Parts: sequence; structure tokens; C-alpha cells
Amino acid sequence: MIGILILRYKMKSNNNLSNFTRRQFNILKAVAFATYKEWSVYRTHSLVSILVGPLYFLVQVFIWKAVYSTRETINGLSLSQMITYYALAALINYIIMDFADWNLQMLIHTGKFLTYLLRPMSHVFFAFSQKLGHRVLGIIFEFLPVYLIITIVFKIRILPVEPLWAVISVLLGFIMMFLIDYCVGITAFWLTRTSGIRRMFLLLRDISSGVLIPLTLLPGILQKVFFFLPFQFITYVPIRVFIGSYDLAGNTFSLPQIVGIQAITTVAIAVLTVLFYRRGIKQFTGVGV
Repeated sequence: MIGILILRYKMKSNNNLSNFTRRQFNILKAVAFATYKEWSVYRTHSLVSILVGPLYFLVQVFIWKAVYSTRETINGLSLSQMITYYALAALINYIIMDFADWNLQMLIHTGKFLTYLLRPMSHVFFAFSQKLGHRVLGIIFEFLPVYLIITIVFKIRILPVEPLWAVISVLLGFIMMFLIDYCVGITAFWLTRTSGIRRMFLLLRDISSGVLIPLTLLPGILQKVFFFLPFQFITYVPIRVFIGSYDLAGNTFSLPQIVGIQAITTVAIAVLTVLFYRRGIKQFTGVGV
């Protein structure tokens, strides 16, 4: 009799978990689709990105060709590897690009965040769903056209050495980008306006994530500092996993090892984000301006 009751309890628990998961997935899908439709009205913004991305990449090609004119390698990277690095940085940026920090601070500053507290879902989950829909649009109207430009016009071969690990790493970078940006937005619960912090953070993030320059080209002391920061997992690690090797500050890891470290760090940042968010809500007054 007791065994039957335990079995029924487990079945009920599994059903409840299944229903909860299904409900959360439906919410994510609905918000993402609504965001996709909303931003599809502003497709001209994506068209501008299609021009800016290749132009920035072209500038990098000219710069590094000039740098490599007197040498064959720099810190073990050849010219073709360096150009491939910047091509991957541009493409991955289209996938992981985020606006959670700006959106959250705007909602808090205007007091509109109050409406989200009345909804039966966490704003963290809502914002992530928004990003998913926004980036699906970005992949279609930004990533794919720029990918074709880079592969056809610049004749650069963009294929991962280990496709599975590369996809996992980019997805983790996608999540990490959101979590870190969202944490910056959470500071608005205390500061209301976070423009200064956002600008400073964007510069720090782009330098320490390897967007502006490969981290292995930086001085050894900076490499050691950036190795222990989570920013490298946004761009640098996905790029190195895509290329097929990882090293930083004298540390070398296999692809499964570095992706595993990336996954653990992402989970840790997710936990910190939720705790930081709950602490921030207690500071919210809902007045706005």
C-alpha cells in the first residue's frame, strides 16, 4: 500500500514538472515570437548592421596586413588565422548581441518595471525570451548576409573544427552575454541611471572578452587577470573552440575541458544573477520619472 502511494506521488511530481516545463517553454516561445514580430518592423536597423560589420572587418584586414608585412606570425598566429579570428568575432557578435542592460535600466528609470512585477513570471526569464526572439531576427537579417559576404567576397573559410563543441560554446556565450548585461541593468535598482556604468562596462567587456583584440596578444599580467574573469566566455572562448584550440595566460585546455569550464561558470553567473535580481527588487520604489 505504501509502495503504491509513493509511486502515485512520484508520478504526480513528474507530471507537475512536465507541465511546468511545457508551460515555461510555451511562454518563452510566445514572448520570443512577439519580439521577433515587433523588431521585424525595424529591419532597416539590421540593414545598417550588414554594412557596418563588413566595413569594420575590412578595416581590420587592412590593419593586420600592414602589421604582418614584416613578420609571418604574432604570438603563434599567422595572418590568415588572425583574419579568421576577427571574422568569427564579427559573426558571433551577431548571434550573442544583447540589449538587456539598456532595456532593464529604462524600465526601472521610468517606473514601468512595476508592470512586470505584477506578471506571473520573472522578468529575467521574460528578458531572456525577448533576446531569443531578437537574435533569431538578427541571425536571419544580419548573421547570414554577413556570413555570405565574408565567405564569398573575402573568401574566408568559416567551418568549425569540432561542430558540436563549437555550437555548445556559442550557445553558452549567448547565455553568458545576457546574464552579465542583465546584471549591469540590475544596478539601476540602486542608481536609477546607469549610462556611465554601461559605457565603462562595455569597454571593459569588449577588451576582456577578446572582441577588440585576441587576448593572447595582451601582456602576460592582463592575460592572467582576464583568465579569471567571466568575460572571456562570451566571445574569446567560442572563437577558440571554433578554431579548435584554447590557450590563455599559459593555460591550455582541450575543447571538452574549456567548454565544461564555460558551462560551470555560466551556471554560477546565472545563480548570482537571480540572487542579485531578488536583492535589487527590494530597492525598487516604482516611482519613475
